[in-house]
Amino acid sequence: MDGLTISNSDSILRSGHTTSQIRNDQINNDAIDGSQSDIKSFKDTLSDAVNKVNELSTEADVQMQKLATGQTKNIPEVMIATEKATVAFKLLTQVRNKIIDAYQEIMKMQV
Repeated sequence: MDGLTISNSDSILRSGHTTSQIRNDQINNDAIDGSQSDIKSFKDTLSDAVNKVNELSTEADVQMQKLATGQTKNIPEVMIATEKATVAFKLLTQVRNKIIDAYQEIMKMQV
């Protein structure tokens, strides 16, 4: 509702803006606040992916050591951990290749 009301008169007097400007500022601030809390940077996302692949690889190594030393006899569990690590590493390698390809395409662009 545009116009002067008792509830928005204080903010109009303090800021010197019209009610439309105040409403637009509130909408923009809400959009920025809402999006900032949910969005991770590309660097953070990539770093999390690398860390997860490292964790899976470490877990597979531990499972293989337990199998080799006789601490476990559960071969399917070891194989599943190994395959998870392998698939995650292959996926990360493909993502890296796509990032490098995209970088090379950008560098080819004329400015």
